[in-house]
Amino acid sequence: MAHIGKRVKAAREGISRTQLYSLNEAITLLKSKSTAKFDETIEIAMNLGVDPKHADQMVRGVCNLPNGSGRVLRVAVFARGAKAEEARKAGADIVGDEDLVATVQGGKIDFDRCIATPDMMPLVGRLGKVLGPRGIMPNPKVGTVTMDLITAVAAAKGGSVEFKVEKAGIIQGAVGKISFDEAKLVENIKAFADAVIKAKPTGAKGTYVNRIALSSTMGPGIKIDVSTVTA
Repeated sequence: MAHIGKRVKAAREGISRTQLYSLNEAITLLKSKSTAKFDETIEIAMNLGVDPKHADQMVRGVCNLPNGSGRVLRVAVFARGAKAEEARKAGADIVGDEDLVATVQGGKIDFDRCIATPDMMPLVGRLGKVLGPRGIMPNPKVGTVTMDLITAVAAAKGGSVEFKVEKAGIIQGAVGKISFDEAKLVENIKAFADAVIKAKPTGAKGTYVNRIALSSTMGPGIKIDVSTVTA
């Protein structure tokens, strides 16, 4: 049996592993259990009634968190000419075309989000094996292949969170920092859950959202009453 450290024991103390807490109760508990010397990230995990092996049950999308994610993100844009200049003015950290493709192919990925104009996709498509596993491959379905670079860069910088269902039917996402006040966390979490619900695929049958849990970087997972998040 794995050894449980003092920090983990202290974090779990007073939290039931079977009880369903309201969203507000869960946030209060996570804040009270936070002892880390850094600003922990709050993450949500949603267990969905889908089987992503079937194309008509794939869940994917993007959520613009109303209060941001609390992370400072570096954004790269693949664009040429006037669109490249537009991206720079919008605040993109890295802008390029063939040169940026070569840099990424060489193994240097110094960014957290990636955006491309449609005309760049034949080139960017070569990077699928590199960017895909990191979850940052530009995709028109989540607004990262677009001509509207001003909006796309602002969204990436301002706290847009992409989500994609995993094999077990689980979606996870960062929804803020432990330092956020409770009202802002509630707003972000409900916005994320709403985006996932709106992305419900046509092939999903029966109960769509089965379970929801909330956790912090160093804290325990807390099971949430689904109705307090999705109402």
